[in-house]
Amino acid sequence: MTLFPMFSVPATTQGTALPLYTDVAMDYDRGEPRWESGNPVIVTGLEAVKSWAWRAIATERYRWPIFTWSYGCELKTLVGQPYLAETKRSEAARYVSETLMVSPYITAVTVKEVDFEGSTLHLEVEFESIYGKERLYV
Repeated sequence: MTLFPMFSVPATTQGTALPLYTDVAMDYDRGEPRWESGNPVIVTGLEAVKSWAWRAIATERYRWPIFTWSYGCELKTLVGQPYLAETKRSEAARYVSETLMVSPYITAVTVKEVDFEGSTLHLEVEFESIYGKERLYV
């Protein structure tokens, strides 16, 4: 299931081509879906996969019963842990990679930069999908 149940990742079987991915467009600066005339803005292809990826990282894994256990990110589990800063950066990169690789549309993930600004985590993530490469700033 997804945040928008009418747009879910289609079930596929191995060796079958994936259908064109469709999702709701995101306003990344405001952290919410984009709307026009009372309806969500729909995007396809690479922009749709980027929208899904941004929401998957922003959603706390295991917290919301509407989502499967394979959806969401475990970044919040790092809060308050007595790990060294390098360990936290490494774990954050791993959590994000695992989160995005759940999608059959994403083929590779590279976390380019992981920085802490005080207690705020900033990530630069590049992923490759079946539609091309894209970059996210979280």
